[in-house]
Amino acid sequence: MKRASIAAIILTFNEAKHIERCIASIKDVCAEIFVIDCMSTDDTAQRAINAGATAVLTHPWKNYATQFNWGLHNAPITAEWVWRIDADEYITPTLAQEICDAVTRVKEDGSITGIYVRKRIDFLGRPLRHGGWYPQYHLKVFRRGYGACENRWMDEHIRLTDGETISINTRGADQVDANMNDLTWWTQKHNGYATREVADMLMIEYGLDDLAKEIKPRLFGTAPERKRWLKIRYVKFPLFIRPAINFLYRYIILGGFLDGKEGLIWHVLQGFWYRFLVDAKIYEVRKRFHNNRTEIEAWLRQEYL
Repeated sequence: MKRASIAAIILTFNEAKHIERCIASIKDVCAEIFVIDCMSTDDTAQRAINAGATAVLTHPWKNYATQFNWGLHNAPITAEWVWRIDADEYITPTLAQEICDAVTRVKEDGSITGIYVRKRIDFLGRPLRHGGWYPQYHLKVFRRGYGACENRWMDEHIRLTDGETISINTRGADQVDANMNDLTWWTQKHNGYATREVADMLMIEYGLDDLAKEIKPRLFGTAPERKRWLKIRYVKFPLFIRPAINFLYRYIILGGFLDGKEGLIWHVLQGFWYRFLVDAKIYEVRKRFHNNRTEIEAWLRQEYL
């Protein structure tokens, strides 16, 4: 396969376990691979270089959007397209070929500025194909100069400034999220996510996310647009009730139970426990400020805006 004019951007912090797998999956299709590292204390940077990364740049972490956009503007990218991929993800050979063919096909068509790819989550070694988790389409590949990561604390997506998009629908053409860490790591990571989710949900509730350059929320739009539409409505449901509704909807109605024991663990932890933890932290914030909206808004502006 001939490499396409694509630059991959990978954000890392102590990703020695994943980085070689990630780079191996993209090195035959991406002309440039830039790793933006947040002061890893393991040998992530050296492993990345050994695996074929074009360069490793170091930058302190604020949040995902800020880090990605810093890499977008500071890495010496010469490629025409940019591919957003996380260190614990990899792409299938079918997707690599499809993307290579797609960017070649639309080379002269400047109206196409983004490519949606299908994301698959593997949990405890099992692909999750039910419960609304697959297939989900995300804008992962875009023309350089036409896109950036929207400035959110959670659920950030690539936002295009202009142009049209296409989707890769070929069977087996997946960008796979397959983290190899254990459940202790997973729960600790999601505890951190929950804290950022609190800020995100309160800013939605109080209308403080105007600077986020929101993806337009639409029920019948793209996967990110639909997810944003659902999240805005989820925010309006009562605390502690909505995690149970979310779990039942995904696990029962959308068939999450069809993914076996791994599906059960995933939906209990991600669909209920994590969402319940977010609500508990929201409750804690409201209690700390005696449910005073003015004080909560001031805290949000100070800490997150």
